[in-house]
Amino acid sequence: MRLPPVFYHWFRDPLPYMEGLQLQERIHRLQLRARKTSGNHRDFLFLLEHRPVYTFGRRQADDPDEAESAVRLEHTGADVVFTQRGGQTTYHGPGQVIGYPLLDLGRTSPPMGIRDYICRMQKMLQVHLAEEHDIKHAASKHTGVFLDAHTKVASIGVQVRHRLTTHGFALNVTSEPLQWFDRVVACGLTDVKAGSIEGAVPSSQPVAVLNELPGLIRRFGRLYQRDMVPLDIYAEGEAEEVVRGVQMEPPSRGLWHRAPLV
Repeated sequence: MRLPPVFYHWFRDPLPYMEGLQLQERIHRLQLRARKTSGNHRDFLFLLEHRPVYTFGRRQADDPDEAESAVRLEHTGADVVFTQRGGQTTYHGPGQVIGYPLLDLGRTSPPMGIRDYICRMQKMLQVHLAEEHDIKHAASKHTGVFLDAHTKVASIGVQVRHRLTTHGFALNVTSEPLQWFDRVVACGLTDVKAGSIEGAVPSSQPVAVLNELPGLIRRFGRLYQRDMVPLDIYAEGEAEEVVRGVQMEPPSRGLWHRAPLV
């Protein structure tokens, strides 16, 4: 049986992290309700940039050392958020593509396991770097995508509830995020620094977040064996209304810091 398509949408302005989180939670509730009542629920892939934010994983919330670190990071001018995803401290911001797949892993028979789901995501990013930029990834025992043993270009952190996924991946495109990453030990890896596509390709090759989107969308569909369909946010529907509300909000959000204050 052919699986239904994944509806994707790109948010044109960087979103505050909490708005991205609330977006996922609202869509998650719609998916869960529709699956229980009609079985006619849809899957989504949201692509965006965040305004500068440091996020902590769910296991760090009760650690007093992490609380102290959070206070320190607030002085950089970035937001600081404790989340329910797996993993440890990381950074999100402009110059980085964030992908939030909201998929029902139970659509396949047998249901797709969490390990398989993450492995496909990692493979998708590796294939994208190779096919789009001729960048060969380095093998690593850690989750994510590495340019070499000590340079990480993409991170993965997911949450699965009722077989429905939230959170996802982050791919450093330009070098803008790197100075923010220098303020933390990202993902708890003391001997690893952040890298970017921009830093891995010849300086004559233009790099921009928008340029990455078509290839990422296409390869996401390939690795998960799904057709990819743009979401018409102006059509009728509860999900469309949620996405439209987030899309139309940016003018009131103001500016953000382009570099750390300290």
